[in-house]
Amino acid sequence: MGKLVYFRVYSGKLEAGSYVYNATKGHKERVGRLLQMHANQRENIGSITSGDIAAVIGLDHTVTGDTLCDENNPIILEAIEFPAPVMSISVKSSSRSDQDKLGKGLSRLAEEDPTFTVHFDEETNETVLSGMGELHLEIIVDRLKHEFGVEATVGQPKVAYRETILDSVEEEYKHIKQSGGRGQYGHVVLELSPVEAGKGFEFENKVVGGAIPKEYVPAVEKGVIEIMKRGVYAGFPVVDVKVDLTDGSYHDVDSSEIAFKIAAIECFKKGFMKCDPVLLEPLMSLEVTTPEEHVGAVVGNICSRRGKVLGMEMKGGMQVISAEAPLSEMFGYATTLRSLSSGRASYVMHFEKYVEVPYAITEKVIEEKTKDDKTK
Repeated sequence: MGKLVYFRVYSGKLEAGSYVYNATKGHKERVGRLLQMHANQRENIGSITSGDIAAVIGLDHTVTGDTLCDENNPIILEAIEFPAPVMSISVKSSSRSDQDKLGKGLSRLAEEDPTFTVHFDEETNETVLSGMGELHLEIIVDRLKHEFGVEATVGQPKVAYRETILDSVEEEYKHIKQSGGRGQYGHVVLELSPVEAGKGFEFENKVVGGAIPKEYVPAVEKGVIEIMKRGVYAGFPVVDVKVDLTDGSYHDVDSSEIAFKIAAIECFKKGFMKCDPVLLEPLMSLEVTTPEEHVGAVVGNICSRRGKVLGMEMKGGMQVISAEAPLSEMFGYATTLRSLSSGRASYVMHFEKYVEVPYAITEKVIEEKTKDDKTK
């Protein structure tokens, strides 16, 4: 059949074989065949008039939300505003042969459904599917299996934790390696300190008097950035840290960029663990709309997920609960909320900020990460 595009005619008449102008994309396309859809049957029709809904074959560049019109009278209708996806799962193909089919299937499904998004998370090495709820994602996985012949392994996506420090320290490290012939020598003194949340990484060269030649300073910064990406405390990327290169020394023959890079990596690792390191987790902003009689159960469940209720207000006979909760505790929330409210409550959730993870949870996360790394 090819690609089916569903559309509604707001004015005029459209005939099979005619041309339409996609005003959204600025592209002219030919209408191949017009189909009247009846549940699991379709009927070829010659034309369609205003008020009717039909499907068309032959529009390669048209997607959901585009406006089709006459080229001589262009018009763009207000685009549909789609809600942001609130739930994610990870997916991977069961075999290498399914890898390409999975990619093609997901891109096709994402093209036809704007409330479904796909992205590859480089931190966790997973393909993450995001949709409007568990049922939505279950149907996507089912369609992958039956329409595209892909047997996929589905799981929860891992939370993208971060590491940072709460204290400052000055640390020194000498990298000396001699193994016959030219050796390696790099000596750095780094000062590590925390910065305001969201500031990211700052590096400053404070070396005076040529203790370290200028050509080796970029190598020191590269080494720090490399180890920050890998993580020190639990193997997650480091954020919101300022590193000052304050002193060091070099050798006329044995010093090199690689030697200073290694010295910077080892110095940062040593210093980081002395700076009261902590894990950070994504905190989500949550808004739940529920009937009055289910408020108690919903609030209790949010609190059990390490969440915090910020306020409640009445809107159109429904209670709207504003809350915050860590992402790691929100998997499976759609199903729980449905059962707590007999299917009458709904929610929206989006990323708010990164916050410190409680110590008990940190130990558990580090243990799981160590276990995962060993199995890889």
